Amino acid sequence: MSAPLKTFAVAGALAAAFAAHATTAAAADMEKCFGVALAGQNDCAAGAGTTCAGTSKIDYQGNAWKLVPAGSCLTMELPKLEDGSMRMGSMAAVERDLPKM
Repeated sequence: MSAPLKTFAVAGALAAAFAAHATTAAAADMEKCFGVALAGQNDCAAGAGTTCAGTSKIDYQGNAWKLVPAGSCLTMELPKLEDGSMRMGSMAAVERDLPKM
């Protein structure tokens, strides 16, 4: 392997390492929040029959999560439920707003 090619390979590896570290640091300031994603905009975990990101079927689906800024999940303002009760984000999956099977 030539010296310029080795230098390029090492530089690429360092760039990848720095990018991974930056992504990890940004993710550290985020938390999973269930029941706040709009249909098709979840980051993952959309319940049975789905594959992951972007697979939630309805708005505010209780078993689908989205990454949100740390500390904001439980205080987000969301539209009320049909019965007028409050709809809140949750740190764990909830049994509301689930698609009909």
